[in-house]
Amino acid sequence: MLNSAVTRRFFKELAAMLGMHINVITVTGKQYIGKFEGYDDKSLSLCLSDVKDSEGKTYHKVFIYGHNIAEIIEIEQPFDLKALAERLEKVFPQKGAVKVLEEAGMILVFNKIKVTEKGVEGEGPLAERVKRI
Repeated sequence: MLNSAVTRRFFKELAAMLGMHINVITVTGKQYIGKFEGYDDKSLSLCLSDVKDSEGKTYHKVFIYGHNIAEIIEIEQPFDLKALAERLEKVFPQKGAVKVLEEAGMILVFNKIKVTEKGVEGEGPLAERVKRI
């Protein structure tokens, strides 16, 4: 039972890196840096896009067989929804002004301005203030 919980946790962590830039080092020491697009949960093979290798060559897409992977290093910090919400609450201290919708991956400010990892959606002075934060 513990093993299945550990396995689920591993794949949850791996899935959390999807869409981020990672550095993959192979067993031969070659490095590939690119956007993590997907993986196969059986072979642990990875797919990267917009890739640069250790020799400076660039590739549109690279698939790396899991057996060849020595290390996977996350080089991009994930979007910290809670930390941003805390900063927004200091600027907009009114009760209910800042709502965190974790399952949707967004913050609502005054039910008008939507904030996601892609940016701020909305217009006007309030949206501009949120963008500065």
